[in-house]
Amino acid sequence: MKNLIFLLGLMLGTSAAWAQANTDQSKLEEKMGPKIEFSTTIVDYGTIEQGADPLRVVEFKNVGDEPLIIKNARGSCGCTVPSWPKEPIMPGESSKIEIRYDTKRIGPISKTVKITTNEKDNNVHVLRVKGKVLRKEPKKDLPVKESNLLAPKSK
Repeated sequence: MKNLIFLLGLMLGTSAAWAQANTDQSKLEEKMGPKIEFSTTIVDYGTIEQGADPLRVVEFKNVGDEPLIIKNARGSCGCTVPSWPKEPIMPGESSKIEIRYDTKRIGPISKTVKITTNEKDNNVHVLRVKGKVLRKEPKKDLPVKESNLLAPKSK
């Protein structure tokens, strides 16, 4: 009888240890890795004047549980130039991507910026850049009083 109770206890102890080992393994598998979350995926310049400030900023956060690395960021043409942090973004930290559009170009803006990260599942993200650049009106000179032009110079 004592042997039976001992054997039963041994079996329960072994199964509990095995269940704990499987739970620990599941926790390791549950890690999500790095995950980027943008404040917005649309960079809206609105309607701006030719030569206006070309810089816009998109903030993001690593909501994952491992360091996030932005491997690359590329505009859909040479007129849209992104710059991004080259160092890893730790879990819970935020950072920003700067986007410069050539505001000397007149007309509608419809471009994209493709972001490539080290995320496991969805490692490519697209930011949409939109707006409209209007031709800058030339500055009109201030009128000059004619009487000042005709007055003799004082000695």
